[in-house]
Amino acid sequence: MKLHELRDNPGAAKKAKRVARGPGSGKGKTAGRGIKGQKSRSGVAINAYEGGQMPLYQRLPKRGFNKPNRKAFAVVNLGLIQKFVDEGKIDASAPITEDALVASGLVRRKLDGIRVLAKGDVTAKLRLNVTGASKSAVEAVAKAGGTLTVAQAAAAE
Repeated sequence: MKLHELRDNPGAAKKAKRVARGPGSGKGKTAGRGIKGQKSRSGVAINAYEGGQMPLYQRLPKRGFNKPNRKAFAVVNLGLIQKFVDEGKIDASAPITEDALVASGLVRRKLDGIRVLAKGDVTAKLRLNVTGASKSAVEAVAKAGGTLTVAQAAAAE
């Protein structure tokens, strides 16, 4: 077989029907859209309209509730804090506040506060002061000889 002998399989490439190109095409004049009405016009989309029948999205049951004033915390894992301490981006000797975490580039923005989770290992003696933390994160920091203080605003929730 040579390059010039390559061909698609018969029937694999089908040319698109060119509509509104005269009566001989079989799809001339109205191009298969019928006569008049909204769907015969261009630029009309009738999404989710089912001809007066109750649309599917309205027939399905609604579930759940989105709390409008819920708090969104920036989440940080202990392993990442340890990594930043090892790289010298965070000073472990000073208390680590939320502002220090943002300044180091570990967290982009505080949102409603920073919550520390226990994923990863921590070896440095850290003094963390954050809005929230998981129980296992508090235990992991205490085990490494540090302290993890959670602000009172989050504790009241």
